[in-house]
Amino acid sequence: MPIPDYQSLMLPVLRLVGDRQEHTVSEMRQHIANDLDLTEDELAERLASDSQTVFANRIGWAVQYLKSAGAIRAVRRGVYGITERGASLMKTQPSEITVKTLRQFPEFIEFEGKGTETAQTVESKAPPDETKATPEESLEKSYQILRDALAHDLLEAIKNGTPSAFEQIVVDLLVAMGYGGSVEDAGKVVGKSGDGGIDGIIKQDKLGLDAIYVQAKRWKDVVGSPEIMKFSGSLTKRHANRGVFITTSTFTKDALEFVEAMPQKIVLIDGKQLASLMIEHDVGVSATKSYTLKRLDQDYFENL
Repeated sequence: MPIPDYQSLMLPVLRLVGDRQEHTVSEMRQHIANDLDLTEDELAERLASDSQTVFANRIGWAVQYLKSAGAIRAVRRGVYGITERGASLMKTQPSEITVKTLRQFPEFIEFEGKGTETAQTVESKAPPDETKATPEESLEKSYQILRDALAHDLLEAIKNGTPSAFEQIVVDLLVAMGYGGSVEDAGKVVGKSGDGGIDGIIKQDKLGLDAIYVQAKRWKDVVGSPEIMKFSGSLTKRHANRGVFITTSTFTKDALEFVEAMPQKIVLIDGKQLASLMIEHDVGVSATKSYTLKRLDQDYFENL
């Protein structure tokens, strides 16, 4: 089953501590994961930032919200127990506990209003009722929307440029990825009549012990296996065994299968991958703002 959102996990957390025993967050995760019969793959799913697992993140926020509403309390670092308010809430036998449920308590209203003014809410204000994502998930979703829009703009800029400009972009990208050092030392654009299907040559390493041959297709149409076969033939004529075929469009299934069966090592990069690599390696893009998400360093305070 899919991992429940953080609001759906608040009732299981409160039900667990309802035995009036002390429970660590680790115990909560293990107990609730077993109750929900979550698989190892589901428990291993991580946030887009790879900073934490999705399940651990959602349990953490369920605990945070219950504590902010006064339904549970921190007995000591990472250990929680139910309060009288929490016990009273459980006596009503709720079918679910949501942000709306917690808004009956003034402490939670205050928590929502403080936003980033306290260490407890440094990452974000509480999301509204209809939001099922935790603050980190909401932030990452917004980031992905902006990144996808940037990737679209990059491809449009490439498609509106000249073929020679695209060939230079490809060489610049490979250099930015660490092949051969500087553009002057590492790569050169061929891209002329009679180039035999080779648009660029780039050194694989700074010493120039081997070369990577590049084919760059600024196409709208899907690239099929015939084009890959031509590129392979060009590599063979040069006694080369490494190549990169980059396009602004996509590859057919036959093209992808053909590459797998070839003796040469040819990497296929479609438009989506191209834009992603350009963003990752700062080719054709510039930073406007940078945000660093920080958490409380428990080890620091424990060792004081």
